[in-house]
Amino acid sequence: MSLALATLIFEWRRYMAAVVALALSGMLVLVMLGLFTGIIHADFATTERSRADIFILPMKVVSMVNTNISMPARIQPQIFMNPHVVEVRSLEDIGGAFTNIPGPSGHQVQRFVDIWGLDPFPNAVTLPTDYTDTQRIALMEPGAIGIDASALAGMGVKLGDKATVNGHTVFVRVVLHNYQSMEQPIVVASRDTVRMLRRTPNPNGDTGPLMVRIDDPAKADLVAAQLNAISHGKWKAVTRKAFNRANENAVVGQQIIGVLLVFLTIMAMLIGVGITSQTLRGAILSNIREFASLRALGISMGSLRWIVIELSFWVGVAGVLSALVITWLTAFAATAAGLPLVVRPQPAAIISVLLTVIAIVSGAMAMGVLKQSQPADLLR
Repeated sequence: MSLALATLIFEWRRYMAAVVALALSGMLVLVMLGLFTGIIHADFATTERSRADIFILPMKVVSMVNTNISMPARIQPQIFMNPHVVEVRSLEDIGGAFTNIPGPSGHQVQRFVDIWGLDPFPNAVTLPTDYTDTQRIALMEPGAIGIDASALAGMGVKLGDKATVNGHTVFVRVVLHNYQSMEQPIVVASRDTVRMLRRTPNPNGDTGPLMVRIDDPAKADLVAAQLNAISHGKWKAVTRKAFNRANENAVVGQQIIGVLLVFLTIMAMLIGVGITSQTLRGAILSNIREFASLRALGISMGSLRWIVIELSFWVGVAGVLSALVITWLTAFAATAAGLPLVVRPQPAAIISVLLTVIAIVSGAMAMGVLKQSQPADLLR
């Protein structure tokens, strides 16, 4: 065991503040990123959790963010020409004015909602995989809708209540989970119900983006390339993975969200550097007589600096492990409370490296106190 690691283990109380500072800084960044990621994926949960392997979009459309996708219905037969295609259905997405029907002691709520249409049939390509059979069957009722649990109170309804959408009577038959939206609430219904709720008729027969299911999901890239080859530049096929990534990047790329993420990340890192460097400086200063003894034994100043760097590294490792544990506990609590929090391995690995670098930089900043480790001071 190295001298630096032994020092950290036997005098852990002196370095605990630095470990806690790194852990909380890492946890803050990971939870913040995870919350944004979770909200984004909850917003697009209807498409992300569907059985679609490929999405057909207009050529100039990258994502579903701030776009109104319209596809000619005549494209569907072209998609079926590929031998790997099993099912092709359009995704219905319309807006609507929602109004609850309050009881004697309630109050009326009016909200603009985003309505997603799906096919409530077993293994339908538009049906999310986390829907239960009970929920699926409930949506087969004409006028039946589903709402996320987090939006019920704000919309003034509960399971079984009656409301109106665009002047048509609807019934809350399904309560969903982790289908929150950052903007207006999301309402799901069957394709027939969505057509009934549509404000204006659709004489041209245009549809939303096409959702394609193939016989082997592992061939999604190959089939997408084959479909793009026959499109002649009139539409494009993208895999579900690429489509989900494009939606996430489009949301994060919005100016206010990007600036907020960068600002909070920088603030968390600066706080971590400040507290960690001061804590390490104080801990090294408290052990200054031990460092003076090492110098009296002939240990060079360069070797002492390496001991401090190694000590800072182990503090960083302890901070990373603590950050991951705290983040896991926070994610568990958030899931239990119904908050969509998604922590991915890649961001976690990047933040872990940054925390280790912060610890080493903090140790380098505190290295100046080693000049006070004069062997002559041991004679006082």
